[in-house]
Amino acid sequence: MASVRFRTLLLVSSVLRVILILYGEWQDTHMEVRYTDIDYMVFSDAASLMAAGKSPFERSTYRYSPLLAFLLIPNSFLHRSWGKFLFSAADLLVGLFIRTILKLRGVPENLSMLSVIVWLFNPFTFTIGTRGNCEPIVCALVLWVFICLMNGRVLQAAFWYGLVVHFRIYPIIYALPILVILDPHVFRSGQKPSLQFWDPRQESPQNRSVTRLAQLLCPWFLLKSALTRERIVFSFISAAVFFLFTGLFYHLYGWEFLYEALLYHLTRTDPRHNFSIYFYHIYLQYNRKLSILEKLVSFLPQLMVQVVLVLSFAQDLPFCCLVQTIAFVAFNKVMTAQYFVWFFCLLPLVLAWSKMKLKWKGLSCMTLWVAGQLHWLMWGYLLEFKGRNVFLQLWMASILFLAANTYVLVSLIRDHRFSPVFTCLEKTSKGGKKLQ
Repeated sequence: MASVRFRTLLLVSSVLRVILILYGEWQDTHMEVRYTDIDYMVFSDAASLMAAGKSPFERSTYRYSPLLAFLLIPNSFLHRSWGKFLFSAADLLVGLFIRTILKLRGVPENLSMLSVIVWLFNPFTFTIGTRGNCEPIVCALVLWVFICLMNGRVLQAAFWYGLVVHFRIYPIIYALPILVILDPHVFRSGQKPSLQFWDPRQESPQNRSVTRLAQLLCPWFLLKSALTRERIVFSFISAAVFFLFTGLFYHLYGWEFLYEALLYHLTRTDPRHNFSIYFYHIYLQYNRKLSILEKLVSFLPQLMVQVVLVLSFAQDLPFCCLVQTIAFVAFNKVMTAQYFVWFFCLLPLVLAWSKMKLKWKGLSCMTLWVAGQLHWLMWGYLLEFKGRNVFLQLWMASILFLAANTYVLVSLIRDHRFSPVFTCLEKTSKGGKKLQ
């Protein structure tokens, strides 16, 4: 019965996405404002260049792995909407992976279905793929890494993690929590890790966090536990895959690939208006090189928040990655709307462990977050389309949006029931049953 309901959800979701893709074709033809994302045009042009035997980086502003252009080559000879169908298929795959992860963790079927609906019928997420944005592929790969780890397939997880970091650099922030959970007391050769199932009476993480933090800051503890077989294997395989693809494309396309696909994202300073609080300073100082101190001012808050979150929540991997991503996006030097899908795919994985009630705390989080965006978009519209000098007001709107993101982040942490993904093997009997 549950599988029938899930298949029905997938079918309805698929029809919705097909309708939106077809509608997008009509809107692009008949209306001034296009439905298709401008980035999709860049992807398609790069794919056409690759199909012609040229470098995809001959297309200005193409700053992605050549793998993306390769996947979209059928745009040139099948139909220009091929990529949209591909991204939407990855979008549906994310829904399947969300259900798989929740089933592995023993979440009841009703909660699991609600969590899947949060992804499949979120207006923001189902328009991302149908407009031609590639982020659903990245989300699917990240969730597949989680599934591989939960099934004890460390080698597979390492391969796909190396690939997804090559494809889109931001998942590198998940490296530390993944290495933390590859604990020798959890992952042992020839044994499948023991998962901790969903429990509505799960304790709060505060006391455990202090203990873990004290352990991780102990030099002897780090020296003794850091270099384990699973961590070395995961690090070596994922790094090898990353450098294999990077080396291959460097051989084919040279320095242009290395800069546009990788280094550009590490040094990017966008003078155009975006949600980031740093955009106005970058805009004012764009004609001169930023000092080391200025770069540190923007980087240090991001780094400090990431370290604290990992030290506090690494054992609860999906939640740790969720709050990491929200913080990473909120404090980044560049923030655009497509970045939000990075944490939307992780949110359904933790809802079953949240004590937050939709009324009123949940509604307040959603209202503040959406209102912060709409307020920013109002000033962005006046600047972009009306030509008004509202840079200062837009910057203030960015500060308010950062405050909204911070409120959501703190609320999620305060109302979350800490639940490690794995249990230590010492806590299981020889028959495989959990000891009480």
